[in-house]
Amino acid sequence: MPRTDPELPFFVYGTLLPGEPNHDLFLRDRAIAEQPALLPGALLYEGPGYPYAIEGHGAVRGTLVTAAPAVYGELLVLLDRLEEYAGPGHPRNLYERVAREVRLPGAVPPASGTARAWVYLAAAPVTRTLRTGGIPIPGGDWLTRRPPPPAPRTP
Repeated sequence: MPRTDPELPFFVYGTLLPGEPNHDLFLRDRAIAEQPALLPGALLYEGPGYPYAIEGHGAVRGTLVTAAPAVYGELLVLLDRLEEYAGPGHPRNLYERVAREVRLPGAVPPASGTARAWVYLAAAPVTRTLRTGGIPIPGGDWLTRRPPPPAPRTP
């Protein structure tokens, strides 16, 4: 079945961020632009080695990734598979791929301060679990969840 989804950029907020393990595996040589972005109306939660974003009163920090047009379809399939997204409302979805407006804090006129992007939000069953017992990530920034690196030892 051919895909009819619009070719939107992707808002990434976890293991696909620059410097994170899946960035080079999935985005290297497939992205033509990356810029800091903010997803309003969302909260970020700890997951088993990766985060979940859900709808909520907050914001999630991430990166807006624009795919190279020649590989857009390939990247969409790869990311859908990575995020365990089988289609809208599919019962086996771990995430739902939804179109959302993201803010671009660094945009200067005449560039727009917002962009429409694909975002993978936690599927409904995961969201229910997170709301009742999940661990929120303060500030909505996946990169801040790590402890700071150890200080260098001095002799």
